[in-house]
Parts: sequence; structure tokens; C-alpha cells
Amino acid sequence: MSVTKPLPHDAAPLHVSGKARYIDDIPVPPGCLHLAFGLSAIAAGRIREIDLEEVRRAPGVVRVWEAKDLPSECDCSPSLGDEPLLSGARVSYAGQPVFLVAATSHLAARKAVRKARITYQERDPVLSVDEAMAADARFEDGPRIWEKGDAADALAEAPNVVSGTIVMGGQEHFYLEGQAALVLPQENGDMLVHSSTQHPTEIQHKVAHALHLPMHGVRVETRRMGGGFGGKESQGNALAIACAVVAAATGRPAKMRYDRDDDMTITGKRHDFRIEYSAGFDDDGRLCAVDFVQFARCGWAQDLSLPVADRAMLHSDNAYDIPALRVESHRLKTNMQSATAYRGFGGPQGMLGIERVLDHVAHALGRDPLEVRRANYYADAAPVDAADGGLSAPRASEGPSSEAVAQGEATPPPEDISSQKKHEVSEEDLASRGAVEAEPSHPVPVAPRGGRPRITASRSRISS
Repeated sequence: MSVTKPLPHDAAPLHVSGKARYIDDIPVPPGCLHLAFGLSAIAAGRIREIDLEEVRRAPGVVRVWEAKDLPSECDCSPSLGDEPLLSGARVSYAGQPVFLVAATSHLAARKAVRKARITYQERDPVLSVDEAMAADARFEDGPRIWEKGDAADALAEAPNVVSGTIVMGGQEHFYLEGQAALVLPQENGDMLVHSSTQHPTEIQHKVAHALHLPMHGVRVETRRMGGGFGGKESQGNALAIACAVVAAATGRPAKMRYDRDDDMTITGKRHDFRIEYSAGFDDDGRLCAVDFVQFARCGWAQDLSLPVADRAMLHSDNAYDIPALRVESHRLKTNMQSATAYRGFGGPQGMLGIERVLDHVAHALGRDPLEVRRANYYADAAPVDAADGGLSAPRASEGPSSEAVAQGEATPPPEDISSQKKHEVSEEDLASRGAVEAEPSHPVPVAPRGGRPRITASRSRISS
């Protein structure tokens, strides 16, 4: 048994000695081809003319593929089927792969793609939340709205109301090992795929679909990754499919890895959000109602944006009991990389919205932000020895006898640490949070009798 025993990581000696093998460390057979994408220089428009003759004549180039040369549409999407491997005539974001080069070395492929001559017919891209809303550019027929209670009535009756907007940027995953794949053709058209991916099964599905192979004709191996954080859940599909297409067409092994500049240009990031809110509360800071409107910029393809946006809605209460809550979510289609999975998967965006609300409430009342948070926590779960359990805890059952535990025949029950919670707040704690003398610079907004409450507007911006 490994429980309670310190055990070294099975690959720790390999990691610290530099012997751990990643995709780019795997020795390749003679004749292996190296791939690179030629990328779009504009965010939105159509390709009027493409001249790849200089690319084909570049040193080391073996073959060049456009969308029309592929064995299928080679869809890379994890959801809607709206991400072709190569753009075709229509361009949807700056950095979108337009053509594929196979050469005798990584450097030769990278140099060759820069020799392309492409003429575009540009159109105005949809980039911002406001532009997307004005164009009604979205991935669903309208916003998704989830409600608990009647937030509008509760806001109208609340003693105090604040309103504001918080804008949070996306982030680059910046895994130490970039996106990479190596495909070795096998007998009878089968493929062996080495991929730095968080989702080997999806790689198998996508490669098989692109080459019209049965699933058992594609074997995917992922020994380890040098970081992923969600950025290798679906973003590795394109590299694996490209390598498989080249391997199938030439009968030679094919390898692809993005240099960091291409990686950051092609792949999706965390969804950035704009969240607008109105919150009603009493003089103790206890929330009566919150109305959120969440705007997520999802990029050019759907990817995993719908469940990410759903989770942002589900986390909009975080740890706080809000009697009346309304959350409206807009999943906007924009001419950027397709935003994708990132640690927390929408949860951090939703939680940051309500945390901003509570900070705003604390500032309006001149109270300690922690005190306001504690006033709004969901009720504490019942003690572990309570007959009915807690909010989400199973019903308590009789634990093992002390004799059974002493003889090693049973494990002890979980320790009750509820008494260790920190209730008292020292002055040092207040000072460390900057909450001392946090008097508001304006009167607390009070709802006039018989009318709507006055709204104080506030903007907060968190840069990426």
C-alpha cells in the first residue's frame, strides 16, 4: 500500500537528469519528413490568388498540400466539425493554416512556407465583444439564461445596489514542451501516432476520420507531456492529422512541431470575458440578488466554448448563497484563434465575477471584504458525526472500532477539522488586505421608497 507513505515519482530520476524522452526526443527513422504550416496574414476575408511555386522549389521541399489536395476535410474540431485542417478560400483568423509543406528538415520547411505569395480580399474582422454583439456573431441562436428566484424584483426591493463591469483577459498556456506529433506508417495502411496530447483517444478518432481508417487502424502513444493545462486537449489534433496525411501519401514517417512563435499564433488561449453585474444587498453586506451578463469571446470555431461558458455560469455563485440570481451568457464568434480549454475550464472567470461583486459591496459599505464574504457563505456543512451528514456529505455511519484500527484491520475515520477554521481576524490581517480605513468616497446607494434603487457604476479591468 502506498497510502501515507512518501514515494518518489516513477520518472523523477529521468526528469532531473534530462533523460526523460518527449516527442521531439524520439529518434526518427531515415527519410522522415518534417512539416510546417503556411499561415494567413489577415484575420478575415477570402484568398483571391495563391502562388506556391517558390515554395515547391525551395531547398528540401518534398511536397506541398492545399485544402483541395487533402484526402478529406480533415476536421480538427473536438465538437462542431467546423475546423478544417487548412482554410481553403475563406480565412477566419490571422495565423490560420492555409497550406502544408513537407520537407527534409524542420528548418527547410519553416523557410519554405515564407516564400508563398497570397493575395487576399480582406473584410473587416469581428474582434471585440461590442462588434460581435452588433453583428449578432455567436455560436447559438441567442444567449443562455439561467435563473434562481426573481432577480429583477429582488434588485428593485434591495436596500442598496451597485453595478459595474469587469473585463478579464485570456492567457497563453505556455507549456514548456510545445505542440508536437510524430507519425510512423505501419502495415496495411495503419498509423502509429506519437503525440503530446491530453486526449489520445480524440487524436485516434480524428486521424482515423481524416484517413477513412477504422479506429483500430490508428494507435496513439503518449508517454508524457511537458505541460498541457488544457492547451493540449484539442489543439494537438491538427499536427497529428497533418503528419498522418503526409505519412499516408508518401509512405514515409512525418514529424511536426510548432516553434514557439507559430504555437502562440495558431493555438487557442483561455477565453477572455467581460462580465456586467448589478447586485442588491443589505447594510450588513448580505446579498439579496445578483444579475450577471457574461460575454465570452470564443474565436472563429466552437471548439469547447459551450461547456466552458456553461461552467462559468455554474461557478458564478462560487461559495456564496445568493437568494436570487440571474446569469445571462453570450458565446461570441470572433475572428481570432479558437479559444479552448484552460485550467479551470470557465470556472475562474465565473468566480472572478462574484468576487468582484463582493469587493464592490465591501467598498460601498466601508467594510472588510472578508467580513462581507463570510456574511454570504453557504451554510456550513453539518459535523461529520451528524446523523444526516452535510450539504453534500454522505450520511454518517458507525466507524470502525478502535481495536480494529489498532490491529490494522480498518482505517480510521476522517479527522474532524471544523474547529480549526479561522474565525477571528487580527488587525494584521486587515492591514495585509488593505482594508483598514476603507471608507467609501461616496454615500452608500440607497433605494428610494417606491422606486428603483440608484445605481452606482464602476469599472474594473484585469489585464492578461
